[in-house]
Amino acid sequence: MTCFFNLPARWLRGSVVAGIASAALCASTSLWADFTRLSQLEAKGFSVSAEARLLEGGSPGDLLLGSLNPERQLAPASVTKAYMAAALLNRFGPQHRFTSQLVSTAPVENGVLRGDLVFEGGGDPGLTSEDLWRLVQRLQLAGVEHVDGALVVSQWRFGPVECITTDRCNARTRVANAYSAPLTSAGVNFGTWCVNVAPATTAGQPARTGLCDSTAPLIVIDNQVVTRPANSGTEISAERITDERGDVMRLTGQISTNAAARDVYRGAGDAAEQTAQLLLAMLNQAGVTVRDPWRVGSTRPPSEARRLAAVDGQPLQELLLRTMNYSNNYMADVLALNLVETPQAQLRQAGQAIEAYAQGLSGHGPITLSSGSGLTTDNRTSAHGTNVMLEDMYRQSALFPSFVASFQSPANGVMRFIRRGSPTFQNNVMLKTGTLNQPFAVRAVAGYFRTAQGRWGVFSVLVNGSGSTPYLSWPEVLDPLSLDLDAMILAH
Repeated sequence: MTCFFNLPARWLRGSVVAGIASAALCASTSLWADFTRLSQLEAKGFSVSAEARLLEGGSPGDLLLGSLNPERQLAPASVTKAYMAAALLNRFGPQHRFTSQLVSTAPVENGVLRGDLVFEGGGDPGLTSEDLWRLVQRLQLAGVEHVDGALVVSQWRFGPVECITTDRCNARTRVANAYSAPLTSAGVNFGTWCVNVAPATTAGQPARTGLCDSTAPLIVIDNQVVTRPANSGTEISAERITDERGDVMRLTGQISTNAAARDVYRGAGDAAEQTAQLLLAMLNQAGVTVRDPWRVGSTRPPSEARRLAAVDGQPLQELLLRTMNYSNNYMADVLALNLVETPQAQLRQAGQAIEAYAQGLSGHGPITLSSGSGLTTDNRTSAHGTNVMLEDMYRQSALFPSFVASFQSPANGVMRFIRRGSPTFQNNVMLKTGTLNQPFAVRAVAGYFRTAQGRWGVFSVLVNGSGSTPYLSWPEVLDPLSLDLDAMILAH
């Protein structure tokens, strides 16, 4: 009997006692192999939609392990990214790469490009300074030494993208984080500025600072970090503001003389302008001069434009691994915008593209998505719908390895808050979480599990608060969920 397979052998001796104990354990397992514990959140005023079922090894009626309002439409927060990942894999495939390139309609004569040099953003959310440097090197190999025109950054595919959340709207002028970076098809370094902060050699002196990706002073660094004696502790606060000087990184706090240098990241005010500044600095450093100032445009280069240099990004499966593991909102929304086929794509269009994918799944049910990242509580789906999507990906043998690899194991995940529960939960589950706190609390988690007999299953849990419910911590959700999943895993 599988319901007591894990009992010590000595417990199974002595017919009558063993029979009573076994029957009691079977009854207990049957009773608790559902969402009994998780359902207690409803008594606290939270709305819950939950469902768990097996994907193989039984009739449809036997596959459902537990459900709690499975069709209820609730906000999924960053579980939205699982939909985004599935839609992208179905559209492009795991090995697709987004290409960024330098193009021009002008001829190159004796090392001189007789016109503008255009950076055509390819919608690559993982484009880095290293990739820009490769573009510059390849431009040199194409024979360009001087641009008799301007450097133009073209974000014709999408950008500037209208902000739909308070964080991103406020970040246009002031931001104290990296995840609210503005969106564009021509962004680099995830739309963030990086400043390196190192201690001075003598206590009492200002810390030493510089941009991580350029020796040129591309932005103002308002450095108010003071060097303190050894072992005094390091505390650095940073804010990017935008004023008449452009982007300004304001740093405050202290750093010890024996502390290691720190990299500080904050979202840029305009991601396309940041690309223009960084790329122009690299061109200058490589000895490629540009006559006119840079500018940002939204016009698609004409069909006769010739490619001078190009760089392919990482394969989609690599981008999804980073996007999902770190729940990177910039990468998620940029990736989702690539699903829109018309120029100047906006977030709602990206959401509609993912909706169209989900609505094509048999039995999914209603879904509303305003973005691919899940940053807004306007997104709505159900636990049942999420499981339909997860099962569909499981059935696609060519896509499933790349998809499931982007989920986290509680035992080894990069997010520390998921490292909880029994060894069974930690080692038999792969999950994606979602968190929002405003205008109400959202805690969502979905993914796959393997049972004690090696059978695959899917689970989805969406928990939403309201304006009158208290703050909801992750332990309040993950602790009962881990116990409920534990029972389901051990019972099968």
